[in-house]
Amino acid sequence: MALSIQPQHDLSPIEINAIEEWLYSYNRRAVARNDARGLAFVIRDGAGRTIGVAAGYSWAGTSELKQMWVDEAYRGRGYARELLNAFVAEAAIRGVRRIWVASYDFQAPGMYEKAGFERVAEFSDWPEGHCNVILCKTLIGRSKPSLERRHPPTQDNF
Repeated sequence: MALSIQPQHDLSPIEINAIEEWLYSYNRRAVARNDARGLAFVIRDGAGRTIGVAAGYSWAGTSELKQMWVDEAYRGRGYARELLNAFVAEAAIRGVRRIWVASYDFQAPGMYEKAGFERVAEFSDWPEGHCNVILCKTLIGRSKPSLERRHPPTQDNF
């Protein structure tokens, strides 16, 4: 059977969800953890319209905040911080050790830093003329990420 690569730049949400499930299936087997769960909070106005969202997931002791959005008419009132606080609190209840988020320099890296997130990487010119900032928060009572080996080298494991 001949395979071919074809452009398809408009994948449907159903197709994207299937891809996410294929990736998670592999990752789940690779680390022997089957505890992925969505993690999201929404703020709605009196008419039920969404005015703010913090959405991501938790899995294997980590969490990613994938989307944070507050309607422009409601910005500057502390709603993003409330959403972030709720997200972090729920992650802690789930036993998450670290939360990470990406934020462009023109979005809200300062808000995340004020909430205890630390910059761990910056990608210049992403998009051109700006940078993409990756931030991580280690939750209280948990160990900080380490680049050191888990066990010091010995003759048995070196």
